[in-house]
Amino acid sequence: MKEIIINGIRVRPGQTLNIDIAIARLPTHTLIDLPVFIKRAKDEGPVVLISGGVHGDEINGIVAVRKMMDEEEITPIKGTVIFMPLVNVYGFLSSSRTFPDGRDLNRSFPGSRKGSLASQIAFILSNEIIPLIDYGVDFHTGGRMLSNYPQIRVDYKDKKGVELAKAFGTHFLLNSPHIDKSFRKEAYKRKKHIMVYEGGESMRLDDYAVEEAIAGTKRMLIHLGMLEGEVAPKDTIMLTDSSWARAKVSGIFTSSVKLGDEIKKGQMLAKISDPYGQVKVPVKATYNGHVVGLNNNPVVNAGDALVHIGRH
Repeated sequence: MKEIIINGIRVRPGQTLNIDIAIARLPTHTLIDLPVFIKRAKDEGPVVLISGGVHGDEINGIVAVRKMMDEEEITPIKGTVIFMPLVNVYGFLSSSRTFPDGRDLNRSFPGSRKGSLASQIAFILSNEIIPLIDYGVDFHTGGRMLSNYPQIRVDYKDKKGVELAKAFGTHFLLNSPHIDKSFRKEAYKRKKHIMVYEGGESMRLDDYAVEEAIAGTKRMLIHLGMLEGEVAPKDTIMLTDSSWARAKVSGIFTSSVKLGDEIKKGQMLAKISDPYGQVKVPVKATYNGHVVGLNNNPVVNAGDALVHIGRH
């Protein structure tokens, strides 16, 4: 049987354990832990990481992982599930994407034992977690006032990743090449396969994005033989690339489309007007595609991202 040791603690077949990895102290000397929750079946099988809160203000992912931990349904009959609901405790405490020094954990891998806070946590993940896992799904959301329709982002060159993304089966699959110094790329360099799920926006709970995150994870685990059950076929649209329609002028933004809509070239996506009723500028689609992201901010400046369109 494969040995699973986290922070010096051995997780035996059939065990469910909570392990707290001490990471640092706040300026008040309050100790900050990185909680890791492990469910290991008696039978050998894949090791899957389910993580949220790499960006501390992305609450939907944290809630999705927490709900999965509460559900007895995510108890593997084979293999091991590692839950990390909140990776960036610092960002969560300050309602921030980043660490107190402004560093992004997802651009800090493989990290360093003596580097910045973000670098130290990246080092722990690189050395304590990534070596143990086979696969993973990392939950994210859009930015402030930018909402994403449920989608899986995976590098289409990663054939195993694409297979798992199709098994996850949410609305859209988006080709997303690995980004340097990211969690996903560091795992891939070690022949591990982590997908990124995007749903909802930061600092706002989205029940549908949470439900899709949970349903997709169950489908993926059933596909891997780790849970019992049947997988109902799900229509997933594979998108090769995407780009944002941007504001040509500043003003009040009113969208004519909704998340998930299919759109045609030349279709009206939105209009931008000034507060005085003298300027009305249409925003039109420049190609056929699907709305995978949307700006929820009614007041925009020239150059702001408005509608994120994925295409085949």
